[in-house]
Amino acid sequence: MITAIEKEIINLLKKEDKRAISLLYDNYADALFGVIRKVITDEDMAQDVLQETIVKVWRYAKKYDATKAKLFTWLYRIAYNTAIDKVRSLKNKTNNEVQMETSTVYKVTSNELNQDVLDIKKHLSTLDEKYQIVINALFFEGMTQQEASEELDIPLGTIKSRLKIGLRELKKIYGP
Repeated sequence: MITAIEKEIINLLKKEDKRAISLLYDNYADALFGVIRKVITDEDMAQDVLQETIVKVWRYAKKYDATKAKLFTWLYRIAYNTAIDKVRSLKNKTNNEVQMETSTVYKVTSNELNQDVLDIKKHLSTLDEKYQIVINALFFEGMTQQEASEELDIPLGTIKSRLKIGLRELKKIYGP
C-alpha cells in the first residue's frame, strides 16, 4: 500500500519538481545513509555517496515503475549499488596506481609493439554497431559496466553479453 507521502514524492519526481528532493531527504535520507554505511565505513565518503544516490534518483525518476517495486525498495537498490560502485572504483584506483620505479613504459621499443593491435579502432569499426558502442564505452571512455548501462540506457546483462560477443568477434580478427 502506497502512503500519501510516497505518492506525493513519486508525483513530484515524475513532474521533475525539485520539492521532491527535500521530501526524499526528510523521509528517506537516514535510512539510505544506513544502507550506504553498511557498505562504506567512512562517514564523509558515505555522505558523498548519499548525494550521488539522490542525484541518480533525480536523473532516473521517470524510469521508476510503482508496479515493479515500492519506492523505498527502488531507492534502496540505487543507494546500495552506488555504494558498491564507489568501493569498486576505489579498489580499481588503488590497484591501478603506477609504480614509477618498476614501470617499463619508457623502455618500450618499436620492435616490441604488436603492430596488429595498433589498428584496433579500424577492426572495431567492422563489428556490429551495438558491440562497438559497448566496447568504446568500456575501454576507450573508461566506464564501468554499471556506468555504461546507465549512460547508454541498456540493461546491465545486455552490456555484459555485448561485451563478450564483441570481444569474441575481435578475437577472430586477431587470432588466439
